[in-house]
Amino acid sequence: MVDERADGQLLTRWAHLGLRDLGEARAEIDALNVFPVPDGDTGTNLYLTQEAACAALDEAVGLDPAVASDAGAAGDALARGALLGARGNSGIILSQLTRGFVSGLVASAHLSWAQALAEALQVAARSAYQAVAAPVEGTVLTVARVAGEQAALMVARFPDDATAVVRAAAQGARDALERTPSQLAALARAGVVDSGGRGLVVLYDALEEVVTGVHRARQERRLPMPVPPEPDAVYSGGAYEVMYLLDSDATGTDRLRSALAGLGDSVVVVGAAGLWNVHVHCDDVGAAIEAGIAAGRPYRIRVTALSEARPRHAVTGRGIVVVTHGPGTAALVHAAGATSVPALPRQAPSTAELLDGIHRAGPEEVVLLTSDTDTRPAADAAARQAQQEGLRVAVIPTRSVVQSLAAAAVHDSGAGFDDDVIAMTRAAHATRYAAVTTAVREAMTMAGMCRPGDILGVVDGDVAEIGSTVQEVSTRVVSRLLQSGGELVTLLTGEGAPDDLASQLRRQLRGTHPGVEVVVLDGGQPFWPLIVGVE
Repeated sequence: MVDERADGQLLTRWAHLGLRDLGEARAEIDALNVFPVPDGDTGTNLYLTQEAACAALDEAVGLDPAVASDAGAAGDALARGALLGARGNSGIILSQLTRGFVSGLVASAHLSWAQALAEALQVAARSAYQAVAAPVEGTVLTVARVAGEQAALMVARFPDDATAVVRAAAQGARDALERTPSQLAALARAGVVDSGGRGLVVLYDALEEVVTGVHRARQERRLPMPVPPEPDAVYSGGAYEVMYLLDSDATGTDRLRSALAGLGDSVVVVGAAGLWNVHVHCDDVGAAIEAGIAAGRPYRIRVTALSEARPRHAVTGRGIVVVTHGPGTAALVHAAGATSVPALPRQAPSTAELLDGIHRAGPEEVVLLTSDTDTRPAADAAARQAQQEGLRVAVIPTRSVVQSLAAAAVHDSGAGFDDDVIAMTRAAHATRYAAVTTAVREAMTMAGMCRPGDILGVVDGDVAEIGSTVQEVSTRVVSRLLQSGGELVTLLTGEGAPDDLASQLRRQLRGTHPGVEVVVLDGGQPFWPLIVGVE
């Protein structure tokens, strides 16, 4: 048993393990949906919400390493990330469950670890119920409530046994999930359990593993998929899904929740400390937004026409879009059957250019590889626009074109979309990268002071080497990347590279790392004589 108190590291382990497990269960959870509306991809919405939470936590730790040992600070980052990145009704409820769990854990810091866990699980459930205008049993709310109740019963018997408490909660969640078809007629007709509840079980199973330190073998369980609906079984709720963030105090959101309940259904208002996420299905979009204006300041407004839900069907192909930085790289991408979006020198492509690349890729499923950090915001915006058009788009935030090439190399059009994205993401993250360029001004770097004309070696985004020749610095950055091992070295030559640069590096590596495979490609990128990738 892991008997340490909750800290930022424990929350981080749980968050990332939950993200991994949601990724593996994502397609299954999506398939459990029984309501024919576009926000019915529960597994995808839960995964993307959890992904946003993890990204916010990682960013907070990166800015202040002390967050990693502070449950309060780490929990705040996790909850805020989930709130801002919540997708759909299920994602918003997950963000409130996260906030409730974190707040309960921190408020119970004076209690035993077992008591704090039990309290956190109960606060999470109460918070989720309070956020929903019309709670329905047989949903994720029920699963959360039963998990909290079982934790409370166990801690009353064993107030110092965190293992017993978390196992009781996880088992309670699983049992509650099995009973959901008896509580909702739509689930019983379709022969499935609740999709949101299934997602919460995945997260509580991950919590059990993190707290106990024991991996619980996941049973291969073939859940029945929804049976075809009756001919007259159509969506009868509001015609539009309206979501927005809201700056408001608690009094304003209480009035807003009541106002939205009078306009439609699926009303969820979650948040705290002046920032809220609002969700409703209604016919009058204007009235839903005006209710937000009356309560505070709404922004980041998203409207989806539920009545125009696009029927799902098999996808015949999958497109790959890669941001490229030179004619050689663009040619490589085209040869691999992918679509290239060229970046101008020192200028990332625009949202419109990336959206055009998505459209040119053709199929209804597209994976977009950014190739540098500056492209990420525009890529996310282009993906959101494409998703509103009915396309399925995933952005893999590669930080270098060699990471994009590594990801594209493992692309498998025959695999499921989620499995393909995960495999490509892992390949990108497993590729360390470096580049060589020329300093254009004097500056203080991690490697010391550089002056105009100095040759710089940039490793994983930071200046790590300063020298006088491209050959010298290239040799040092390649050696630096290989210090932690590697099997494949990709040398992408660009403008300004000496004619014999690649051959000399290959010869040196043959002597120092004889087991390493070296691939040389002509990228033709400006400003960067060499870009290196090590897998």
